[in-house]
Amino acid sequence: MNINSLLGMDGKKMVLASASPRRAHLLKLAGFDFEVQVSDFDEDSESYTIPEVHVLELSYKKAQAVAQNTRDALVIGADTTVVLDNEILGKPENPAAAQKMLHKLSGQTHTVYTGFTIIESSSGRNVSEYEKTRVTFRQLSDLEIEQYVRTGSPLDKAGAYGIQDQGTLFVTAINGCFFNVMGFPLAKFYSTLRLFLTQKNLG
Repeated sequence: MNINSLLGMDGKKMVLASASPRRAHLLKLAGFDFEVQVSDFDEDSESYTIPEVHVLELSYKKAQAVAQNTRDALVIGADTTVVLDNEILGKPENPAAAQKMLHKLSGQTHTVYTGFTIIESSSGRNVSEYEKTRVTFRQLSDLEIEQYVRTGSPLDKAGAYGIQDQGTLFVTAINGCFFNVMGFPLAKFYSTLRLFLTQKNLG
């Protein structure tokens, strides 16, 4: 099933403004037809203390950086972060930082926030939404953390873990959207996109 046709996108192309292979995988899994144009926006150049604002602002700016150079497309930007005790945990800068993050998350419940933005490049019309999911880790041993970090997987992920790789062995409970923890809340995105396209047709 081609979701683009189902939504009546009238041949308008969809562009994912993200280098994340996980987001691309999820969109393909859901049946979307799209292309990837990596945003050149430096996500480390800005930071916000409120998680919702952080992911919404960065998702918009990632999408906008691509939309301004793309004709007649729906451009999708996204940003994911992990929050523990009001501290935002982004991507670790190095293996030592990854180990430190995982020690903090060990035996705790944290919240994963993902914001996404849809921009219609021809008009500038846009919408942004976010999803949040609560994730609980069991107590991790020093050796488990060390060996997981050694795989290199945590280094490109917010919170220094991936729910879709060996990091899944750390998780004892999830409250909310699983795919949000992977980096893209598919159901929330689909509902938002459908409404966005409907509003255009009504206008």
